[in-house]
Amino acid sequence: MNGRTRYLILGLVSAGVVGLDQVTKMYIMQTMRLHESIPIIPNLFSLTYIRNPGAAFGLLAGSSSAFRFVFFGLTSVLALVLLGAILFRLPERDWMGQLSIAGILGGAVGNLLDRLRYGEVIDFLDFYYDVYHWPAFNVADAAISVGVAFLILHFALEKKRQEPALQQDQS
Repeated sequence: MNGRTRYLILGLVSAGVVGLDQVTKMYIMQTMRLHESIPIIPNLFSLTYIRNPGAAFGLLAGSSSAFRFVFFGLTSVLALVLLGAILFRLPERDWMGQLSIAGILGGAVGNLLDRLRYGEVIDFLDFYYDVYHWPAFNVADAAISVGVAFLILHFALEKKRQEPALQQDQS
């Protein structure tokens, strides 16, 4: 497969994540009131509309909006540049690594769009057991988490495959 087709597919994956993320957030904002919660699976999962001005798990939520705008703007741009560099440096045959990065990239763009438009991120996926809640998240967060998990798994498996080859070369 040529480079153009490969990057088209990866671009479509990233754009698909951004599109799904933005459509679901728009739906939540248009159909629910802020802090409204709709149980889907009792004592396990609800749709709960919240806005997170901070980072993951609400970190920096208490900081000034100007600080958050600059901080998240700079870190987002740096993250996007780093992800792009990693994506272009991965070997062409490394589809798992490339798809993982494309998902992470799509998630990062989805949350960056929220920060630019609203100054905070729209979250609505609320998993919990009884009174113990995991912090609410969104499609972009899920894509980032799944992408990072697959990337870690991929690099761990790749390292295991390379170790026996290195040991044979040294013999």
